[in-house]
Amino acid sequence: MPQISETRLKSGAYLYYEGDNAERVYQVISGVLRLTRLLADGRRQVIAFGYPGDIVGFSPSDIHLTDCEALNEVRLQPYRRSALENGDGDPKLHHALLQAALREISGMQDHFMMLGRKSASEKLASFLCVLAERVGTDLGAYRSVTLPMSRSDIADFLGLTTETVSRTFTQLRKSKIIAIDNIHTIIIERPTALLGLSLGDRD
Repeated sequence: MPQISETRLKSGAYLYYEGDNAERVYQVISGVLRLTRLLADGRRQVIAFGYPGDIVGFSPSDIHLTDCEALNEVRLQPYRRSALENGDGDPKLHHALLQAALREISGMQDHFMMLGRKSASEKLASFLCVLAERVGTDLGAYRSVTLPMSRSDIADFLGLTTETVSRTFTQLRKSKIIAIDNIHTIIIERPTALLGLSLGDRD
């Protein structure tokens, strides 16, 4: 299968919009993407964040169902959608894309459960735990996590208000579970406590 040239996006640029033709899928090489959709009442829902290794652009129809925007500088490897839909071409690529699709389905199921069943603190703790595991950096006994998204992005992803997210960050900081290095970087000082909170353990 001929390789499609790498795609690069600057912060704030859109990879595609809701309603665009869905001819390709994209593997994130570096940077972070935000996938959003407008609800019928005009509110925005953040569907997912695309991190390195993720593949975005899957759609059950011929059009994209979300907007996809770069939160920082992003590098992407595009693939023709046909690489997933049929067995022609590179079988290793087909398998990798299929596995990525299954991971996305699993992640969406976890997200829906989190939206419906968890408190604000449990939701934010779960979000931070996932990022810490995927993209966190060890700082001795602590772990640093970069958050390229805004507090309102996190709120729209978790089904909360921006004020609730900010207040919950403050509560976690006062409990010395996290430290806030700057608005885009947090330090997880008590990983076990954060994990326990994400699972509903309030002891």
